[in-house]
Amino acid sequence: MLQLSIIREKTAEVLERLKLKNYDGAQIISDILRLDDTRRESQKALDDLQAQSNILAKEIGILFKQGKADEANALKEKTADLKSRAKELDEKLESARKELEDLLVRVPNLPHQSVPPGKTAEDNEVVLLEDALIPSSGDYLPHWELAAKYDIIDFATGTRITGAGFPLYKGKGARLQRALINFFLDQALAAGYTEVQPPYMVNAASAFATGQLPDKDGQMYYAQVDELYLIPTAEVPVTNIYRDSILKARDLPVKNVAYSACFRREAGSYGKDVRGLNRLHQFDKVEIVQVTRPENSYQTLEEMRDYVAGLLRKLELPFRIVKLCGGDMSFTSALTYDFEVWSAGQKRWLEVSSVSNFEAFQSNRLKLRYKDEAGKIHTAHTLNGSALALPRIVAALLELNQVNDGISIPTILRPYCSFKIIN
Repeated sequence: MLQLSIIREKTAEVLERLKLKNYDGAQIISDILRLDDTRRESQKALDDLQAQSNILAKEIGILFKQGKADEANALKEKTADLKSRAKELDEKLESARKELEDLLVRVPNLPHQSVPPGKTAEDNEVVLLEDALIPSSGDYLPHWELAAKYDIIDFATGTRITGAGFPLYKGKGARLQRALINFFLDQALAAGYTEVQPPYMVNAASAFATGQLPDKDGQMYYAQVDELYLIPTAEVPVTNIYRDSILKARDLPVKNVAYSACFRREAGSYGKDVRGLNRLHQFDKVEIVQVTRPENSYQTLEEMRDYVAGLLRKLELPFRIVKLCGGDMSFTSALTYDFEVWSAGQKRWLEVSSVSNFEAFQSNRLKLRYKDEAGKIHTAHTLNGSALALPRIVAALLELNQVNDGISIPTILRPYCSFKIIN
C-alpha cells in the first residue's frame, strides 16, 4: 500500500510512475486526496470541538463551586450541543477513513525508475542470456510425451482424481520432485537462509497484507465455510510471520526459505500454455523471502537474482533473465526479474522464477517495521523469489536431457535422486 504522505507530496510523480504500469490513476488519486482533505478537516473540527468542550467543562466546574448553578446548567446545554456535533463529525471522519482505506488498497505499487515501459511480455528487457547449452539440432520430445513414455507423470489419472492441472507424479518422477525440493532447500540453507514450514492456508488478513487481496481474489482457492485461502505461494504465510512486528536493526536482513505446495485457479488459461506441466493448479515451489533496510533492498535484489541464476547453472539449464516492463509487472512489485529456461521440446522459453522487490508496499499493509540503533522506527522493505518453482524446471530437465536410453539426470541431482537415468 502506498503511503498517503507520498501521494500528497508527490502527486504528479505518482501519477506518472503509475502510467508505467498502464494504470490510469487520475480519478482514484483525486478521490484519495479529496477524502484525505475531508478527513483532515473533520479531524480539525473535531479537535476544536473537544477543546471547546474541555474549556466549558472547567468553567462549569468553577460556576458550580461559586454557587452559580443556573449559569452552569446553561453552559451544560452548550456542552450537550457540542457533543451532538462531535458525534456527527466523528461519524463523518470514520466514513472518510474507511473510504480512504478502501481506495488506497486498490492503487498498485509504484514501479522503480529503471522499469522499462511496455504493455506485455513482448516488451520485457532481456538483461542476461546464457544460451550456450541450447541444442543446435536434433528432435526433442516435449515433456508430456516423455512423461507417458517412461510412466513418470500421469496427467489423465490426476485429472480423474481431481481435475485438469493436478498431475500425479509416479516412481522416478515423484523421486525427481523430492530431489529438486531437497536440493533447492539445501542450497538456500548454505546461502544463509533459515528454513520454515508454513501453513498452506491463510486467513484474509494475511492475504491482504501481502497484496493478494483484493487484487487477486478470483485467482485463489477459497474455503468458504472456514473463510481461509489456499496459498498461491509460500511468500504469503512466510512474509506474514512478521506482520505487526517491530524488528531490531541488528537482526536485518531476515532471510527465510520455505517449501510448499502452491494453489492457483489460473482462470482463463488455455492453449499451449496449459499443456503438460506448463500451467498447473497445484505445484511445488521453494520460496526465498527477505526483510531488509530500505537502503539495502536493491543490493539484496541483485544478490537474490545472482543466487537464482546460480541454481540454474548448477542444473545445467540454458536460461535468460528479463526485467519486466511496467505493463507485465504484478500489482505489488516495484521491480521484478523473471527467469526463463529453454524448453528443447517446445522450442520456447518457460518462466521458472520471479524475483521481486516490493519496497515498503507490503510492509505498509503488514505494519512491518524495524528500530534503528538510535531507537527510531522505520518501515522495512520486503523481497521474495522462486528458488525454484518445480513444474517447468522438471519440463526443461526432461526435454533437454534426452539420451538414447532414457533421460539423463544432471550430475548435481544424482545424490538426491539415487539414480542417474530415467528409463
